[in-house]
Amino acid sequence: MKHGKTVLLGPGLALLAWYLIAELRLVDAFFLPGPIATISELLELAVGGGIITDALLTLERVFLAFVIAVLVGIPVGLFLGTSRRVYESLEMVIDFFRSIPATAIFPLFVVVFGIEDSSKIAVASFASALIILFHTAHGVMHAKKSRTLAARLMGATKLQVFRFVSFWECLPQIFVGLRTAVSLSLVIVVVTEMFIGTYAGLGRRLIDFQYVYNIEGMYAIILLTGIIGYLINAVFILLERRVVHWSGK
Repeated sequence: MKHGKTVLLGPGLALLAWYLIAELRLVDAFFLPGPIATISELLELAVGGGIITDALLTLERVFLAFVIAVLVGIPVGLFLGTSRRVYESLEMVIDFFRSIPATAIFPLFVVVFGIEDSSKIAVASFASALIILFHTAHGVMHAKKSRTLAARLMGATKLQVFRFVSFWECLPQIFVGLRTAVSLSLVIVVVTEMFIGTYAGLGRRLIDFQYVYNIEGMYAIILLTGIIGYLINAVFILLERRVVHWSGK
């Protein structure tokens, strides 16, 4: 019960600060509508504005990008983590691409994949796969050596050590990469929806509201995107607690 109150304390204080700033007119009301007006606009969009369709389409793109990133990032990360020399030879290349903002290389993906959904999904999966790969590889390389040594002393083969010890040892770090990657996928997909032609999506709706100066609508979309991101992260935290409940023991 206390944990639930603690979780709600931050959002409550943020809403209170937002309400006071808007009510006291510390910022022009045109540029910062209050939370009540914003939430009312969000509910109106949800009921009759088609925002649910936009949110579902954005989530579909995020899901596809994330799945591709997982299918690429985890196997490659596991391989590089168990082959330290190979990782060290590729480390500069990995860090190079990981340091480039995904939006900076998006034009290249548009040239290759076109302006359809494939380019948005591809650039999000590319950036997310690098994050997952990096965390997975480091999770394998920095796993506790005592359990690996104990398994080898008991006669386990390299494959058995990897399957029953190393993989589980690096799972906490993998989950860190997954949580970071899914959030990054959401950010990239929304940004690409804003600036590259698409018929629907939260990013498209946000930029449309900007064009017509629907400020309340803009804040409503931003609020909804933040809520979606928070809920996705909460799901991964819950999954992590169930899967790696032994972490730290």
